[in-house]
Amino acid sequence: MPATKPPADLKISHDLIDSLLKEFVPELAGLPIEFVAAGWDNEVHRIGTDHAVRLPRRKEGAPLVEHEQRWLPELADELPLAVPAPTHAGRPAFGFPWHWSVVPWIEGVPLAHSPTIAAELLIEQLTGFLGALHKPAPAIAPVNLYRGGPLVDRVQIVDDRIDAIEPLLYELDLELSPIKSLWAELVETPAWGDEPTWLHGDLHPMNLLVRGGRLVGVIDFGDITSGDPATDLAIAWMVLDNDEHRNSFRQRSAINGRSIDVHTWKRARAWALSHATAILESSSDDPSMRRMAETTLKNVVGVKRDR
Repeated sequence: MPATKPPADLKISHDLIDSLLKEFVPELAGLPIEFVAAGWDNEVHRIGTDHAVRLPRRKEGAPLVEHEQRWLPELADELPLAVPAPTHAGRPAFGFPWHWSVVPWIEGVPLAHSPTIAAELLIEQLTGFLGALHKPAPAIAPVNLYRGGPLVDRVQIVDDRIDAIEPLLYELDLELSPIKSLWAELVETPAWGDEPTWLHGDLHPMNLLVRGGRLVGVIDFGDITSGDPATDLAIAWMVLDNDEHRNSFRQRSAINGRSIDVHTWKRARAWALSHATAILESSSDDPSMRRMAETTLKNVVGVKRDR
């Protein structure tokens, strides 16, 4: 049955945050601090009106902040949507053992919680963002063992997840066998054979921000890595609910100026299935993430939803 996200290794208090700011970013010390969110690896707290701090909540997530600090400022200027490129890189102090960041606050509501954006506008903005991001990455780009690699490396992991969430599948009127068969078919798709591109790595509706009926930002680049761009293209099954819109997304998408071939598109569908099962397996304490994963899985297997 689904579990919850991993527990935090330590408690992050507002007193601790204010002490860290006084030491490393004194111009922000003393401003109001507001808890915003805690994901698997990091917590985000808003500082005043224009900034936020992003701090690891467990040891396994600590290197991810440093990846953002190193690479996101370099990529940000080339991207058509706002991203939280760190403005200050904080260091361990006051018993807090890891590096942490001050980032710009991007005003918006996660797409998962916002009124629907017109599909064509969403497609235009998403494909524009990914087209700008999916450029060749250097050999020294961060390595992520869970994103961007060959599907064959994920066969057993996803098989086990599908078995683990079987009780939920029945609740969703989905059958185990067809999903396992679909996964077995998709993982036979030829691997990405071109240069590794930059990847967001964790692109889903909670990491897309909306304001005024349009996308304004993309957040949480902790999984930034290089590899197969199909990993990010899986977003088409997360936010678009019919084949017509997904076909439009594919037609508008490009990787290094080239259109999306049939193998890349099949791998993107496989990654959507992988993402959905991963979230369903660990979302019993997060209804928003569970709904997002349910929607994605139904889109992947082709279940028509009531409008």
